[in-house]
Amino acid sequence: MSRLVLTAASVALMLAMTTVTGQQRPSVGITPLALTEASYTFQTAEQPRIRVVPIVRGLPHPFSLALLPNGDALVAVRGAQLRIVRNATGAGGKAPALDSEPVAGIPPVAPPTRNGGLHEVALHPQFAENRFVYFTYNRPGEMGPNPQPGRPPTRMTAVTLARGRFDGKALTDVRDLFTGDWEAPSGSRIAFGPGGLIYLTTGAPFDSKAQDLNSVYGKVLRLHDDGKVPADNPFVGKPNMRPEVYSYGHRDQLGLTVHPQTGAVLNAEHGPNGGDEVNVIRPGRNYGWPKFSYGRNYDGSVLAENPLAAGIEAPLVVWLPSIAPSGLTFYTGDRFPAWKGNLFVGSSRRGEVPGTGGLERVVFNDQLGELRRETLLTALHQRIRDVRQGPDGLLYVITDEDDGALLRLEPLP
Repeated sequence: MSRLVLTAASVALMLAMTTVTGQQRPSVGITPLALTEASYTFQTAEQPRIRVVPIVRGLPHPFSLALLPNGDALVAVRGAQLRIVRNATGAGGKAPALDSEPVAGIPPVAPPTRNGGLHEVALHPQFAENRFVYFTYNRPGEMGPNPQPGRPPTRMTAVTLARGRFDGKALTDVRDLFTGDWEAPSGSRIAFGPGGLIYLTTGAPFDSKAQDLNSVYGKVLRLHDDGKVPADNPFVGKPNMRPEVYSYGHRDQLGLTVHPQTGAVLNAEHGPNGGDEVNVIRPGRNYGWPKFSYGRNYDGSVLAENPLAAGIEAPLVVWLPSIAPSGLTFYTGDRFPAWKGNLFVGSSRRGEVPGTGGLERVVFNDQLGELRRETLLTALHQRIRDVRQGPDGLLYVITDEDDGALLRLEPLP
C-alpha cells in the first residue's frame, strides 16, 4: 500500500513541476494525506522498518512540541494557544487525548500572519524542580510599513521570550524576560545550552537588519534563564551594538538545538529559493545574509554572486533545492540503535512544491562532518514543523496543517 502511495506521489510531483511557457506560474502541489489510518509503515535505510502512529489530530498549524517527564506533551499552536496532549507517550497503557481546554496564562499574541504568532515551547533543564515552561511569541503592536516592497502595511510585532510555572493545566506567574524592537512578524526558537544559557533565534528575511548589530533581528541571541545578558557575550559594552547578540547575518531561523556531547549550538535556517542551511553557531560570527547565500531570488534570478567570502561562516549542511527546514534534534535514545547520534530536521516542502515535506536524517562523523542523508515520511505529504525525542526514547513530530497532528515514530522488528 505504501509503495502505491509513493508511486502516485512521484507521478503527481513530476506533473506539478512540468514547466509552462509564459510568465504565469503553474499550479503545483500535492494534497496531504488525511492521516485516518491507525498507523503507517515505512522502509528506511538503516533502521529497516518504522511505524508512524497518529497520536492526535485537530491542531491547526502547530509550531513547537515539548514532551513532559510524565508522558504528556505541550504543543504551541501559532494561533495563540498552548495545548496539552495527555498521555502522548501512551505510558501505562493509557490512550492519548487532546485536552479540550487550552493552557491558561498565555498573553495576547499577534495573529499568525506569515511566521507570526505563538512559537517555541521548551522546558527548563530543571523543570522537575521548578516547573518552568518557556515560550516565545510575537507581541502585537500597531500597523506599520511592510518590509516586502509593494506589499500593504503589516502589523508590527516584537519577538518576546516569556516564562511561567506549569501546574498541569495553566501557566502562573507569567512574565516576559526579553522583548525585541517593533518589527514585521518573524518566527523564533529557543534552546538551552551549557550552563543553562538560553539561545534565541530571530528573523530578518527582507532587509539588511541581519547585518545591523544595533538590531536584535536576523540574530542568535544569548541570555541567562532570567533574561539577563551574560557578561561574556561578544558585543557587550560596544557602542551601537546590542549586548544580547551572539551571532548575526541570519535569515529565517525556524530550528535550534544543542549537540548532546559537545554543547555546540546548531540552527536550521531558511534560504530564499534554495540555500537552506544548518549552521554551527559561534560567538560574534557573521553568517552572511543578505549579502551571501547559496539560494536564488524567488523569481529564479541570481541573489548573490558568491555564497561565501572572507569573514563569512560556512554552513555545516546546505540543501539545494530548499526543504524549508524547521525544528531539529539529535537522537540520543536506544529505541532506534542505527540512528543514535543522527540529526533530524523537519521539512515543510522540497523545491518550492507544496505537499512534499518530510523528515530529514543527517549522519555525521565525530567531527560533525556529514556522511549521508535520508528523507523520511515523504509519502504522507505533510509539512513537518517540529521533531523531538520523548522520555520513552521514541521520536515525535508535529505536522503544520489545517488539521495538524502529533505523530509518534516507532521501530518495527
